[in-house]
Amino acid sequence: MKTRKIQELMMRLPGLNLPERSEYVAFAQLLELTGIPRVEVVELVDLGWITPATTGADEYLFRLRDVYRIHKLMRLVNDLEIPFNCGSIVVDLLERVEELEKEIEELRRLV
Repeated sequence: MKTRKIQELMMRLPGLNLPERSEYVAFAQLLELTGIPRVEVVELVDLGWITPATTGADEYLFRLRDVYRIHKLMRLVNDLEIPFNCGSIVVDLLERVEELEKEIEELRRLV
């Protein structure tokens, strides 16, 4: 999902008390944007796969990056019918490959 589309969806959600250009979404908005069950979000937090910020009222705030990661995860879990835990590992590995490809490209520019 593109950033603009996510931000547009966020602005239409009721009860959103975050600044317009915030890089964070509340727990309820994360559930709405990803369609992931609450239990699975809690599992991802417990696994340390996503690390939300906490407000003074002990409420979670998630980065937009977490929304993208969850979308990748759910696509893998649903399309390939792999277990939730395995999907999170695959997403981590895919992200690591992307990082390494960027490093290789930077090194090529220096040569």
